[in-house]
Amino acid sequence: MLEASDSTTDLPAIPSKRYFTIGEVSELCGVKPHVLRYWEQEFAQLKPVKRRGNRRYYQRHDVLMIRQIRSLLYEQGFTIGGARQQLSSEGAKEDNAQSQQIIRQLRIELEEILQLLKR
Repeated sequence: MLEASDSTTDLPAIPSKRYFTIGEVSELCGVKPHVLRYWEQEFAQLKPVKRRGNRRYYQRHDVLMIRQIRSLLYEQGFTIGGARQQLSSEGAKEDNAQSQQIIRQLRIELEEILQLLKR
């Protein structure tokens, strides 16, 4: 079990680059490359770009997702299945919040149109 001092806050800052190699991501997230390749199979949200010779190139959002997966597994004690479920439920909550915001905005615009038509 990892100690509290090994939390995500102890990981190095993510540099402002567009793409990261698997070795760079390994260092940034404190996870070995073979673990990253395994997590790609287990978590649908993790899809690095593959280029020449099947080389993986991760983007910033991939690095953030890996850090979140690492936290769920290593710090919060989730199983792979539990972490997968947690991530998908968080995604559903975000989608629901976005939908609610869009509905609110549409309602405001429709009420403004209604006020214009009443004049």
